Amino acid sequence: MEISNQKDAVKVSNSYWKKVVAIFFVGWILMYATRTIFNPIMGVIGEEFNLSNTQLGLANSIFFLTYAVAQIPFGIIGDKIGRKLVIALGFVLLAVTTYFSGLATSFVLFLVIRAIAGIGQGAYYGPQYALSTEAIPDNKRTVGNAIINSGMAFGTSGGYLLSSKLVLDNGGHWSQPFFLMAFPTLIVGVLFYFVLKEKVIRPEDEGQEIKEEGPKEKISLKQIFSNRNLVAAFVLCFTSIYANFVIITWLPQFLIAERGFEGASVGFIASLVPWASIPGALIFARLNDKTGATKKLVYLLVPLATLSVFAIAFVTDRTLLITVLILYGLTGKLALDPIVVTFVTKNAPKGALGTTLSAYNFIGMSGSILAPYVTGFLADSLGSMQVGFYLSCLLLLIGLGVFAVLAKENQKESIK
Repeated sequence: MEISNQKDAVKVSNSYWKKVVAIFFVGWILMYATRTIFNPIMGVIGEEFNLSNTQLGLANSIFFLTYAVAQIPFGIIGDKIGRKLVIALGFVLLAVTTYFSGLATSFVLFLVIRAIAGIGQGAYYGPQYALSTEAIPDNKRTVGNAIINSGMAFGTSGGYLLSSKLVLDNGGHWSQPFFLMAFPTLIVGVLFYFVLKEKVIRPEDEGQEIKEEGPKEKISLKQIFSNRNLVAAFVLCFTSIYANFVIITWLPQFLIAERGFEGASVGFIASLVPWASIPGALIFARLNDKTGATKKLVYLLVPLATLSVFAIAFVTDRTLLITVLILYGLTGKLALDPIVVTFVTKNAPKGALGTTLSAYNFIGMSGSILAPYVTGFLADSLGSMQVGFYLSCLLLLIGLGVFAVLAKENQKESIK
């Protein structure tokens, strides 16, 4: 790791990276919980505001549109003025808008508030992974990223279970989950500012030559988007996230409308995906750290994820459905993401790590913009959500093909 700006860098202990992993893990729990509390109760909100599936999908798509658009600007701002400040302010905005989501008295007002909430979440991804990449030792980076990413699984499950229990089981108003999630989000936003260090010198970096910071090079998006390895990762991320958000957004409603599940069982069954993703992410991340064989792992995970998404929509037997949900959790987006993120960090231009990661997530999260709306539209047009799942399978195969053609692995970078 190159260390710059000696007077601003802070020497940290061997345990600092663990604190970084822990607080970013909690950050992702809250990021995903504030997203997914909406999904099990889409039908309830739809009845109150008299909405179609297409309109319900739009509510998610608007959120992810602003989230995706905010990625690159916040990545650039974070690289220039400070990543931890950007993260903290974004979380405070997310907390406020989550609370006000529950106060919405019309669908249009709900859309506007969720759009602003998406902007708040957009401040997190690039600056977060830039800070964690600099803090985590090189030989633990993929595992560290996998632990951080597993917060997404806990958050997804927690969001499902919270809203399905409070609203579907207990008959509470749909606003209750939004009110409850706002307060821990605000607290963690404040903690980010006081716990994180903007620039660090890790113990293993002490004694290395410290380079004084000269004039900052202009961050070139052309340099990022002309790198074939980065483009390959961007396309694969898009297709992986598209499939993931078909499942995250519509699986609870699919289980209710087309597979006959009711009440809290909806949240429990849907939670099998994020729960299974935790061991999957940790196992494959460890393999990636040991072997550096990113492409081989991609060739294993993506076909299995594609098969499982197809089967989720196709099978009607509940035991088989549970099995393929677990298979997707083990091999899907949350297992793939830490591997691809590490691949991106190895290929990012120097001095633009936050911007590169924000660009990566911007492209990927474009899939989350399209998936809810397109799947809702197909459900309204064809009377079933199955076609939406099948479309995501096709996109996964396209993403795998593009990655196979463009990505070139540098074996010398493998960490033994």
